Parts: sequence; structure tokens; C-alpha cells
Amino acid sequence: MSEAVVAAPTRGVRGAALVIAALAVLVATVVLSLMIGARPISPSVVIEALARPDLDVNDHLVVVTQRLPRTVIGVLAGAALAVAGGLMQGLTRNPLADPGLLGVNAGASVAVLIAITTLGVTQPAGFVWFAFAGAACAAVLVYAIGTAGRDGASPAKLALAGAALTAGLTSISMFVLTTDQAALNTYRFWSVGSLTGRGLEVALPLAPVILAGIAIALVSSPGLNVMALGDDTARGLGHSVGRTRAVGIVAVVMLCGAATAIAGPIVFVGLLVPHAVRALVGGDYRWILAVGAPLGAALLLSADVIGRVIAAPAEIEAGMIVAFLGAPVLIALVLRRRTAAL
Repeated sequence: MSEAVVAAPTRGVRGAALVIAALAVLVATVVLSLMIGARPISPSVVIEALARPDLDVNDHLVVVTQRLPRTVIGVLAGAALAVAGGLMQGLTRNPLADPGLLGVNAGASVAVLIAITTLGVTQPAGFVWFAFAGAACAAVLVYAIGTAGRDGASPAKLALAGAALTAGLTSISMFVLTTDQAALNTYRFWSVGSLTGRGLEVALPLAPVILAGIAIALVSSPGLNVMALGDDTARGLGHSVGRTRAVGIVAVVMLCGAATAIAGPIVFVGLLVPHAVRALVGGDYRWILAVGAPLGAALLLSADVIGRVIAAPAEIEAGMIVAFLGAPVLIALVLRRRTAAL
């Protein structure tokens, strides 16, 4: 029996074990998210609040109306951003790609500002669909520009189109924010990336979009492995590069648009998690995405819990904690990969 035949099942077993381990980490993080805050709540009270909520009991009220919504939002947004980041890195063959590469955050920001300045929307529940539409429109526009011309889409063209659109939309956002103080006051809370101030009525309508996006990403992951060999080689093997790239972009739009809509433009999750998972499972995108989804959710929830603890009784937003923790970890991963290459 050849070494390749033996290695494939071994990688599969390792990948499945890591998925189970990642799910266990996520479950533990969810429990901590429901228990820890300005006032600690015991596991038994949390279970009772979820099973038989009595909103006249203060601890039940905190769990049901505050901690449960932010936990659900953290799980959905973290999983979506991690999977979208892995997809973007596979589609562009760029290890530094993240959801912002397609102009998603910039598109969502402009749409939110339009909602604030022209329609007077002031609550996160009102931002959701504007942010989702803005993110989707930006990603579609980048893909349309990136596929123009005789050669069709390429990783370099997509990256350049995304960078150009992001720069343009960001300048529009900055112009509005520097000339409209009321818009700045409303926008800055959403833009920092937070799981607070949003209820289940914000997250649940977009949950099916995120779950469908993750499913599409997982189905398309074998195609990413073929595309890693290069577009010409993939076509030579009979693979439809254009179809895989188009399906991947659809999944990225669904995941990034929904995650940005419910939690704001959170950075580093989509960049950091795929790098960390790749160090564990190698370059197989089937496992990068499958392990990345629960780990992305656990990372964002952990950042939210840390933000509650270190500044108690006040809080630091999850987006700021992720950025603070993610930067040195990402640098360490890059240095480790560079050392290994040498």
C-alpha cells in the first residue's frame, strides 16, 4: 500500500478529530458566555433560565435578554467570518486575503451611513438589511470588475478591484462622517464591531443566510483544493474554475454581508482563524473551513467574554479585543511559516 493511500485516511481522521475538538471548545465558550459578565451566574441558573425562563427573576432576565442574544450573534458572526476568510484565501490564492478584500466592510459602512443620514435609522435592528445589501452590492461589483476582459477572473484582478473599491467607498464614508456629527455619533457604535445592543430579532432573520453560506462553502471546498494548483492546471484536470469562483463569491457575499450586518465590521477573525487552522490541518480546504467555523465562533465569543471581564463593570467591544489579540498571534504564525520555509 502506497504512502499516499495511507496518508489520506490519516488526514481525514485527524481532520474529523479536530472538528470534534473545535466543537467542544465552542460549547465551552458558549457556556462561559452565558455565565460570565458584570454579575456571574451559576450554570444551574443558566440552564433554568433557558429551560423555564422567569423574567421576574433578575438572573433569568439577564441571561434571556442580554447574554443569550450576544452569544447567538457571536456564534453566527464568528463562524461566518472565519469561513469567509478561508474561502477568500482559497479563491484568490492569497494567504493574507480576508473578507474586506471584496470591499464588504466598506460597502456595508456606506449603506449604513445612507440609512442614518437619509432615512434617520438609529438602531442596529434598522441597520441590518442596509448593511447586508451594501456588502452584497460591493462584492458583486468587485466580482464584475474582476471578471471583465478576455482573461476573466484572476486572483490579482479580484484583489486589485477590491482594493480600489474599498479605497473609494472609504473616502465617501470619511467625507460623510467628517461633515455630519449626528451620523458619526450613531455610526461609531456599529463600526467598532460589537455583540451588544442587538437582540435576537436582529440575528435570527440572517441566521438561515449564514447557515446556507457555510453549507455552500463546504460543498465548494474540494474545488478550492484543485484551484490551489493554479487555474491552468485546474482547467487541464477538467475543473470549472469560473463556476467554483462564482459559487465561492456568492458564499462570501452571504457570509460577510450577514456577519457585518449583525455585528459590524469586525477584523482579523477572517484572517487569523484560517491561518491557525492551516497550521493544524495543512492546506486541505475541506478541513480548513470545517474546523474554522466553530473556532471562529469560539474566538469571537472569547473576545466578548474577555471584554466583559477586564474592564468590569464597563465593557470593551469584542471587535477591539479580537484586533488586540489577533495582531501578535498573526505575526507569530507568519514568522513560524517563514522559519519553516527556510
